[in-house]
Amino acid sequence: MAAQAIRLFRKMDGLFAVYKPQGVHWKHVRDSIESNLLKGTLNSCPPPAPQLAVQFQLLSSGENSSSSKDLALSPTMVPTLADHPLVTGPQFHKVHVGVGHRLDAFSSGVLVLGVGKGNGVVKVCYILYDYTLEGEFGKATDNFTDTGRVIEKTTYNHVTQDKLERVLAMIQGANQKALITYSQVDLRTQEAYELAVRGLLYPLGKSPPILMGLRCIHFNPPHFSLEVQCVNETQKYLRKLIHEVGLELRTCAVCSGVRRTRDGPFKVENALTRQYWTADSIIQAIAHFHKTTRRIRKSGMYSLRQQLSALRMRR
Repeated sequence: MAAQAIRLFRKMDGLFAVYKPQGVHWKHVRDSIESNLLKGTLNSCPPPAPQLAVQFQLLSSGENSSSSKDLALSPTMVPTLADHPLVTGPQFHKVHVGVGHRLDAFSSGVLVLGVGKGNGVVKVCYILYDYTLEGEFGKATDNFTDTGRVIEKTTYNHVTQDKLERVLAMIQGANQKALITYSQVDLRTQEAYELAVRGLLYPLGKSPPILMGLRCIHFNPPHFSLEVQCVNETQKYLRKLIHEVGLELRTCAVCSGVRRTRDGPFKVENALTRQYWTADSIIQAIAHFHKTTRRIRKSGMYSLRQQLSALRMRR
């Protein structure tokens, strides 16, 4: 019934996360989900029973027992087709799905989407994002990825995990200095000291990409993996980071994968894979994050200090 479709539409009000595969544009993900929501639930509800209208039919000569020549009409109830779906078309023509911090086609991982009033908070900056970067030593390309045009090849036998970790520590140290600069906190105050000790400094306002955490989680030359926590980043910046790590190690490196594992409160284990991009699964996911959505809508942003505290606990 139409009322049933409206009730389902009202349940689609909030935020949820999907897992975007590598090689798929974020617009294709959004369009697929919009189509699934329309076809799978809203427009699949049975149409309401047609209204009945009175129609007068002319009786045949056999049914007219009167010997007079006057015409005889018989009232009958017939369904009216003015509201039939084949006449009016589907009840819902568009469901707007908003996209949060986007992922380019080369990247994969958590992509946060919003429906209904969730569109008003999906653009809220969660600030802190977690990524897993896959790198490969020995070559350089024109776009920092393993699929680009190779412009240089070098040896990498001298690269060790200890050397790699020293380079990562140097890069993170430089980013910590930038973090202090953009945190706009007076370092001479007790508050600044306590925040620095607890690792809760964060940039205020607009800032360049800053790495909050950087470590190696896998090393098997020529392949290696990095875990990154960052703010205000782009996927192109992360791919270039792999290239710069290679240069610091006096070799070359390309990025073979960028995978977002966390977007604010949304983790990779909460993201819906492609087979679950259905209306029922999305409604369940929205209900699961209902409290989170309400907190974001009320406060204007997901608390970065909560994210930094969680990051410190993981360490």
